[in-house]
Amino acid sequence: MASFDNIIGVAGSAINAQLTRLNATASNLANASTVAGSEADAFRAKRAVFKAMVDEQYTQAGSPFVGGVFIERMAVDPAPARMVFQPGNPLANKEGYVFQSNVSEVTEMVEMMAASRSYQNNVEVINTARQLLSRTLDITKA
Repeated sequence: MASFDNIIGVAGSAINAQLTRLNATASNLANASTVAGSEADAFRAKRAVFKAMVDEQYTQAGSPFVGGVFIERMAVDPAPARMVFQPGNPLANKEGYVFQSNVSEVTEMVEMMAASRSYQNNVEVINTARQLLSRTLDITKA
């Protein structure tokens, strides 16, 4: 039963990590068209940085299994904000420019599809493990 718990734990940690990744992508897309009066105030895309739980130290940190993944931190995309000439915008600087977020909709869609696919794969791992356990129990009944 311990190995079954390990499978569920590893896949569950991946599902949680991918959900965080999807939330970051949704936030990035929601802020894709925002503008600011300075480059420092412009929205920057956020990325989830994953870390594998491969050492025994993670069992000491509250995780009952070794394996899986967790979000180590949320990183800010270092790409520069785009300057756009909009002299009529109330946020425009003295030269008439506003600063758009550095979010690329194409990149975010790729991130969303990759995270969604990984999420689905880990749900399938859990379903397969459940089916195998059920079949094993059926064999022991016979």
